[in-house]
Amino acid sequence: MATIEGPLSKWTNVMKGWQYRWFVLDENTGLLSYYTSKEKMMRGSRRGCVRLKGAIIGIDDEDDSTFTITVDQKTFHFQARDAEERERWIGGLEEAILRHTQPLSKQRESKHIPSTAEFDSKVAETDAYLQLLIDQTKALDEKIEQCDDPAAREKYSVIKVAAETMIESIKQSIVLLQMSKQQIADQAMVENGPLTPPLQAAAGSIGRKKENGISPAVDALLEEEGGDMEQDGSVGAQSHMMSAYSNSDMHVPPRVMPMTSYSSSEDEEFYDAEELERSATEDEPPKAEPVQVIASKDDYFDELYDEVDQEDLGSLEGQGSIVTHLLSQVRIGMDLTKIVLPTFILERRSLLEMFADFFAHPDLFVGIVDFKDPKERMIQVVRWYLSAFHAGRRSDIAKKPYNPIIGETFQCFWDIPNMEPSDEVSDSGPVPWVHKNNLAFIAEQVSHHPPISAFYAEHSGKRISLDGYIWTKSKFLGLSIGVYMIGQAVISVLDHDEEYVLTFPTGYGRSILTVPWIELGGKVGVQCAKTGYYANIEFKTKPFYGGKKHQVAAAIFAPNDKKPICTIDGEWNGVMWAQYNTGRSEKFVDTKSMPIIKKKVKPRTEQGEFESRRLWQDVTKHLKEKNVDKATEFKRKLEQRQREEAKERLEKGLKWETKHFHEQGEHWLHHRPLLKRLQETVTRKSRQNSPEGDSEYDSAS
Repeated sequence: MATIEGPLSKWTNVMKGWQYRWFVLDENTGLLSYYTSKEKMMRGSRRGCVRLKGAIIGIDDEDDSTFTITVDQKTFHFQARDAEERERWIGGLEEAILRHTQPLSKQRESKHIPSTAEFDSKVAETDAYLQLLIDQTKALDEKIEQCDDPAAREKYSVIKVAAETMIESIKQSIVLLQMSKQQIADQAMVENGPLTPPLQAAAGSIGRKKENGISPAVDALLEEEGGDMEQDGSVGAQSHMMSAYSNSDMHVPPRVMPMTSYSSSEDEEFYDAEELERSATEDEPPKAEPVQVIASKDDYFDELYDEVDQEDLGSLEGQGSIVTHLLSQVRIGMDLTKIVLPTFILERRSLLEMFADFFAHPDLFVGIVDFKDPKERMIQVVRWYLSAFHAGRRSDIAKKPYNPIIGETFQCFWDIPNMEPSDEVSDSGPVPWVHKNNLAFIAEQVSHHPPISAFYAEHSGKRISLDGYIWTKSKFLGLSIGVYMIGQAVISVLDHDEEYVLTFPTGYGRSILTVPWIELGGKVGVQCAKTGYYANIEFKTKPFYGGKKHQVAAAIFAPNDKKPICTIDGEWNGVMWAQYNTGRSEKFVDTKSMPIIKKKVKPRTEQGEFESRRLWQDVTKHLKEKNVDKATEFKRKLEQRQREEAKERLEKGLKWETKHFHEQGEHWLHHRPLLKRLQETVTRKSRQNSPEGDSEYDSAS
């Protein structure tokens, strides 16, 4: 009977770290068993167990949630939720250890433990009395048949019934004695290893007939009971189960006592231990449904970049030597900027192109200007912001985009759904071949050390723009990598003279040595200085125990208000719900059903030498063809060229000149944002309409 059960984390190894398991402490057997989930416990699919007889519990004074159990020359490490839960488990474990260790030793000192030979002697003695009683009953039966006196026959018959009842009781007693003897043999097997020949012979006697001196009268009963006894742990069942145990640690029935504590060395992908009702089809994590992508009729399809890579990265354990070499270069907390990551984990696109996916829903972005009320504009800014991250991840498997080369650029634009196209080209804009009713985007790698990417987007027809930059700072965190996105972006809504300043969350690559997956974490904000509206947003990392992935929570505040006018929660790559202070609620963003608007990029043959898709095309081509060696070769050529150019600039005392962005204080800004160009246009027209201005302008020119 289980005295305690519930979730704990068990340390597996350096590769897999702490793993979440469902534990069951059985005080009667003195076993601490664990399973991958509560459902697997119900099925009896045990992953491992710890024998508590003679075990020693250890605790760490500096950590109030962890403890160890040392037994069978092994040390098992466990972690509870908190100190209170640890004490509950330790209390139960200590009681079980005392019950199966100390009392038994004291009992051996004060009481005689019968040997199997003594058991055999008692069984033989009982069987002799049984045989004598059977013989006497047969004699009584013959006498009854020969008796002519009805009264005497009735008395003899009463004696016969009592004798037959006694015979059945003695038969049952012999069976119980045999079962007790088997339990002693089983206990000896647990304590001392495989049975010695005398014990093995004694244990095997339950399956014999006249060889052990048991009379034929009991044979039928033993055979009848034998099936049940084998199911209850007799030699037949024991030998079968121990054979199964030796072949597979995966499915040991809980009633079978293992010879030693054991732990599965090949932990399968584990499940949330608190989930009870999960169907067999849910044993594997569900794959994300593909999101609808809308492309324009005149769009150019690039087979290297526009075809989404459906191949999962799988387990990195197959790349053990590479990963081991990589880990030998790093330590926890180390900046990974100068570490060269293996090519096979790369995603087939540049980081600059990934930043463009912030605008995968361009209609939400340009729709900010359509709201007349500053509160509604702030809500729409938050709506777009929360929709901006999911499209950057093409699958649940975490892959790393290319580190941009200094001077590398990426340009693209989007058609806006339900917006009439314009023939007017915005030749003075960031992307000169884009029309006024398109959302244009340009990004540039403006620094290599530290790695800083600057990007700018605008819709000149709607008079809205975004100017931003991100310094990606990566750190090794042990079993994961943290990518801190340091920087900000400023949304300018020109018709309302508003600026919205927003920051970015941290990205985490989890389980980097098994199947990597990405999550976002950290607190960010959106603020509008003019209106006073602001939003606090928290991307929540998955808790160590339970909880869900990809959770986000946001609260939008009016100026000088302490209570939010709107709260939002849900999954940043799924569905988010909003609750307003008026009592109204709505589905705020649904990234699963919202179609992604495909960005439009010029063919590589028409791109400049340092535009991302053309720059990385050889690496991308060989990655697509799964030729990792060739991809690595071309990647090294690009990186080596960058080093040589940097060395040459250093020797000549030259500073790198950016193309589209400049540094202003701690920030990076686009050279000619929409506001600046509009101001220049107004100034130029003003001068043209002023005679005095014209003469001054002409003389100046």
